[in-house]
Amino acid sequence: MEALNFNYRQILSTSMVLFAIIDILGSIPVVIQLRRSAGHIESEKATIVATVLMIIFLFAGETLLKVIGLDVESFAIAGSLVIFCIAMEMVLGLTIFKEGDAPETVSIVPLAFPLIAGAGTMTTLLSLKTEYATQNIIAGIMINMVFVYIVLKNTDKLEKLLGKSGLGVLRKAFGIILLAIAIKLFRNNTGL
Repeated sequence: MEALNFNYRQILSTSMVLFAIIDILGSIPVVIQLRRSAGHIESEKATIVATVLMIIFLFAGETLLKVIGLDVESFAIAGSLVIFCIAMEMVLGLTIFKEGDAPETVSIVPLAFPLIAGAGTMTTLLSLKTEYATQNIIAGIMINMVFVYIVLKNTDKLEKLLGKSGLGVLRKAFGIILLAIAIKLFRNNTGL
C-alpha cells in the first residue's frame, strides 16, 4: 500500500482555492439572516455535513451524478436557484424560508448545502482532483472547514462588532453580490 505523501504546496493551493470558493466571510450576513429566521443554527452539524458532502463528492462526484442521471450543470443550476432565493430575502426583506424552520433543517439546507458545499465548491473539487493528490485536497478541505466552524460559532460576536446599521448595509450589499453569483451560475450552466 502506497504511503500518504503530503505536499504542503498542494495543500496551500487547494486551501486557498477552496477558501475563495466557499467564501464564508462573504456569507456572514447570510448566516446571520438564516439564524434570525430559524432562531438558531447548529454550527457543528452544518460543518460536519458540508465536510462529508465535499469528501463524498471528491471521491464519487461524477459517478454519483451520472448514476442519478444528472450532470454538473444541472447540479449548479439547482444550487443557483436556492442562492437566488436567499439573495432575494436579503435584498428585498422577503421571507422565503419560513420563520420557525427547524434549526437542524436550516443548518443543512441552505447552510451546509449550497452555501458552504455548493455547486461551485463541488465542481472545483472535481477540477482540483485532476491536478492534485487526493490526500492534499482532503487536507485543504479540513483546513477550510475548521475556519468555517470558527466563523459559524462566532456570528454573534461578528454581529455585535458590525452593529445593526453596519449589518443592514452588509446584508443588502452581500445580497446583491449573492444575486449576481446566482445569476452567473445560472447563465454559465444554461448557456443563456
